[in-house]
Amino acid sequence: QVELVESGGDLVQAGGSLRLSCTASGRTFSTYGMGWFRQAPGKEREFVAAISWTGGATYYADSVKGRFTISRVAASNRVSLQINSLKPEDAAVYYCAAKMGTFTSATAYSSGRYDYWGQGTQVTVSS
Repeated sequence: QVELVESGGDLVQAGGSLRLSCTASGRTFSTYGMGWFRQAPGKEREFVAAISWTGGATYYADSVKGRFTISRVAASNRVSLQINSLKPEDAAVYYCAAKMGTFTSATAYSSGRYDYWGQGTQVTVSS
């Protein structure tokens, strides 16, 4: 079992920046990729960004490319999401997720492929 805890959500003005963090604990001896998803009220959960176990591969949704940066210390249990140039449409609950085993572009984007989820952290953007 892996427990994920997100932090860093806040109320930020449009154009501002925010840094979200996610720490995994529990059964962390296995390699796993980690991802960020978000869900706004009335919308489906959507992929935001993901990173492989080594940090050598990263994936981003088109809507956040150039503004969001996912990172992790290689082979560590902590991942961060740096969010710059926030837009009102970025407001959502952001969820951290972990996927055990194979982690490729074919699997990183799909929420159904992830094995563990955090409780989420709220990002609110004021215009």
